[in-house]
Amino acid sequence: MESIYLDCTTLERLRTLDARYNERAYAFVLAALEEVVQKLPRRRHVSGSELVAGCRDLALRLYGPMAKTVLQYWNVRATRDIGEVVFNLLEVGVLSKDEADSRNDFDDLFDFTEVFETNYPWGGRSLA
Repeated sequence: MESIYLDCTTLERLRTLDARYNERAYAFVLAALEEVVQKLPRRRHVSGSELVAGCRDLALRLYGPMAKTVLQYWNVRATRDIGEVVFNLLEVGVLSKDEADSRNDFDDLFDFTEVFETNYPWGGRSLA
């Protein structure tokens, strides 16, 4: 993820547009997008559900049992937040979209507690 870089002007535009998300959230989503695209047989448009799955997998790989905590620190608390980050990146011209793409494509694709705690792949259980 260290190779993802947003210039100062773009970061400032993102902060002005929507101050909810930490700049690392934007870099994380872009890194997940690049990983998803690299796994495809050829470059193409990636759907919201494909990107969210890529974000889930990257978070688990990079942050393990701390994935939910890290994402929450960046104010990414639900799959909808991933969509908000994507649409902010669209708004400032970093990404492009198809006509059919919508913020709603990112709604309720999985529950963070279920994926990152209850069903953590190494057998972790929620303390709640």
